[in-house]
Amino acid sequence: MKVQDFYFDLPEELIAQEPLTERDASRLLVLNKRTGEIEHKIFRDIIEYFNEGDCLVLNNSRVIPARLFGEKEGTGARIEFVLLKRIDKNRWETLVKPGKKAKPGTRFIFGNGELKCTVIETTEVGGRIIEFEYEGVFEEILDKLGQMPLPPYITKTLEDKERYQTVYSKVEGSAAAPTAGLHFTPELLEKIASKGVKIVYITLHVGLGTFRPVKAENIEEHIMHSEFYCIDEETAKTINEAKANGKKIISVGTTSTRTLETASTEEGQVEAKSGWTDIFIYPGYKFKVVDNLITNFHLPESTDNAS
Repeated sequence: MKVQDFYFDLPEELIAQEPLTERDASRLLVLNKRTGEIEHKIFRDIIEYFNEGDCLVLNNSRVIPARLFGEKEGTGARIEFVLLKRIDKNRWETLVKPGKKAKPGTRFIFGNGELKCTVIETTEVGGRIIEFEYEGVFEEILDKLGQMPLPPYITKTLEDKERYQTVYSKVEGSAAAPTAGLHFTPELLEKIASKGVKIVYITLHVGLGTFRPVKAENIEEHIMHSEFYCIDEETAKTINEAKANGKKIISVGTTSTRTLETASTEEGQVEAKSGWTDIFIYPGYKFKVVDNLITNFHLPESTDNAS
């Protein structure tokens, strides 16, 4: 299966550069996978497609301001780091641009010097392991100096950091938002729940897989970067009960989908567990848990078109 099979024309003028004031006023395209019928709706209309007893699965991962701009110590050369995964207290796996300026042993300064780092080593996928130096609380410094790591097709700076979080985000750790959930509002979720729909939360921290392009010609040869996930006992129980009662499991985003399919048995039972997943779902895959998917349009030939 070729990467080019996932190409489609995406005119730049159709890519929104800023979010709508009302989250649930975005456009919604509904595809019936059995009949091929397509409907054009507004996102808040999605409640029409839920039935009592169905289970809606949301990823409650929260984005950290993971994008840092710094200067090379001694030369002042500009550099950009995106924090992907915390290895220990002060060491992080990162993406860096331009990479040629970040050789092992090189030091960088951020802000007025309240944060510094040293490049420790290069990763197998071309990233960097860095070690930070600072005084005080790292999270407070990062919140002051860091920016939200917006997708490359968004060129406008997002002033309100909360607008790039889902309204139900809770567990910090993502380098990018699980964007399919950005359109939900507390009011819409309340209406869905009042219809008798079970709403549950899992966690998957979005990492390198979102940023890394598909370089293999055949998608079967692409290797996904692993991402941390967690499903608790109560959530697994609720999903399994809905499944046993013949109700739909509706997954919000490819992150929730990957988590559910990773943590399920061949019989379609979701297990309460945590760990790392590098599952890559593409045409031909037989879903064990997920019945319906709510997702955004993604870039042509990107992993999220397959998932």
